[in-house]
Amino acid sequence: MTTLADYPKIAAGKVRDLYAVGDDHLLLVTSDRISAYDFILDPPVPDKGRVLTAMSVFWFEQLSDLIPNHLVAYDDPRIPEEVRGRALLVRRLEMLPVEAVARGYLAGSGYADYRRTGALCGVQLPEGLEESSKLPTPIFTPATKAAIGEHDENVSFDDVVAKIGAKRAEEVREATLAVYRLGAELAAERGILLADTKLEFGVDERGELVLADEVLTPDSSRYWPAEGYEPGRGQPSFDKQYVRDWLTGPESGWRRESGEKPPKLPGKVVEATRGRYVEAYGRMTGLSLGDWGEG
Repeated sequence: MTTLADYPKIAAGKVRDLYAVGDDHLLLVTSDRISAYDFILDPPVPDKGRVLTAMSVFWFEQLSDLIPNHLVAYDDPRIPEEVRGRALLVRRLEMLPVEAVARGYLAGSGYADYRRTGALCGVQLPEGLEESSKLPTPIFTPATKAAIGEHDENVSFDDVVAKIGAKRAEEVREATLAVYRLGAELAAERGILLADTKLEFGVDERGELVLADEVLTPDSSRYWPAEGYEPGRGQPSFDKQYVRDWLTGPESGWRRESGEKPPKLPGKVVEATRGRYVEAYGRMTGLSLGDWGEG
């Protein structure tokens, strides 16, 4: 029987680990680890890896007519039983050195940049927008790919052109916005607002652009309940914002500017965060997490 030890580990991220499966494929294993403010936190969140994997598979299938993706299988015999349900067999690609971000609402670092400059990644925005305001039209707001412990930085489209060339940069921008629009449309049908999302792309052996990594998960996207949405404040969300809010609130005793690792997450925060991830999966797919694989 195949085990994880049979595959050489070639990369480890904050949440995912990569293993080589021959020359043409990779095993993408999603852990229950959770990160915030560039720290991996303790303890992990149960079932988080299963949610992210199942949600990515759902969206890869929904988007398959729009853009090719790297998914080969999620139930292949080459996937070890010990990680079944939170691992994907995927194609090897030449990954592009850019975080492809689409925003339909003003939140997070985008809102901070707007307050400072009135623009976002070189895109001038109307005056008078508030936190969580809906943008006149979705915009492409790329970022650098930072190493673990470092910050992604928002960059302009011209910076992307300088890295990957004008033709490929335009292709990435169009694909990112197309994925966002379809994701936002389907989310809206389920009473959810897709505020923004971060995508990764690679290039296959034919030079074709391919959607990779995770897609439209609660880790890579801001999902807000449409009910009760009101600009001018932060919104409740189906992602790890709950963890961020606890870390920066008075109860944790942690100061972000200290540079010290955050304290251990209390059980109530872990359980509430798990609930948000599981609810996001259920509301978006109409399925129970119990229908998905085995832990």
